Amino acid sequence: MKNRIRVLRAEHSWSQAELADRVGVSRNSINSIENGRFDPSLPLAFHIADAFGLTIEEVFERPAPPEKGT
Repeated sequence: MKNRIRVLRAEHSWSQAELADRVGVSRNSINSIENGRFDPSLPLAFHIADAFGLTIEEVFERPAPPEKGT
C-alpha cells in the first residue's frame, strides 16, 4: 500500500524511531510500512494518521480494486 509517511515525517522533522514511539511500534515496523513491505492493521493506520493530525486517506493511498474479468 502506498503512503506518504516518509514525506510527513520529514515535514515534522521526525525520525522513524520518533514516529514509532508515538504510535507504539518498532522503528523496523515503520520502515517496513514506509517501503511498502508491510501493510499496517487498521488500528495502526489510524494511530499513524492521528500522529500527523490527518485522516487515513491523507496518509495512505487506497489500492486499486482488482479488475473484473473481461
